[in-house]
Amino acid sequence: MTVLDIAEVARRTGVPASTLRFYEEKGLIASVGRQGLRRVFAADVPERLALIALGRAAGLSLQEIGAMFAPDGSLAIDRQRLLTRADEIDRTIRQLSAMRDGLRHAAACAAPSHMECPTFRRILGAAAHGALGDGKPELRRQRRQPG
Repeated sequence: MTVLDIAEVARRTGVPASTLRFYEEKGLIASVGRQGLRRVFAADVPERLALIALGRAAGLSLQEIGAMFAPDGSLAIDRQRLLTRADEIDRTIRQLSAMRDGLRHAAACAAPSHMECPTFRRILGAAAHGALGDGKPELRRQRRQPG
């Protein structure tokens, strides 16, 4: 079996050795032994690290990424979780697009004061009611409840 020591894995992947140790502690990767004091990993660990990087880029937590691997190390990707995350990304894109458009309008608005601009006032109202997103969806839901 071909093995790579921790320094070689770090060099090939760009993932720092400290992160490799952290991922091992979290059960995302596993060393297969040691050469002297250095951990060694199976030759397929760079591919596994690429999958972890992809999950992180998609906004998945390390726990969610860990759940994508079966106990034997094979992939066990929850397709419904991927669809749910894609829907969450779509919502974020819509919120960020609205924010971008509002900022561009505010920057170019000819109104004497932003507070006199109907478009700016609509954006302000949306922000006050959580429609533009504040990173706390549970608070947005609570605000919408009668009360």
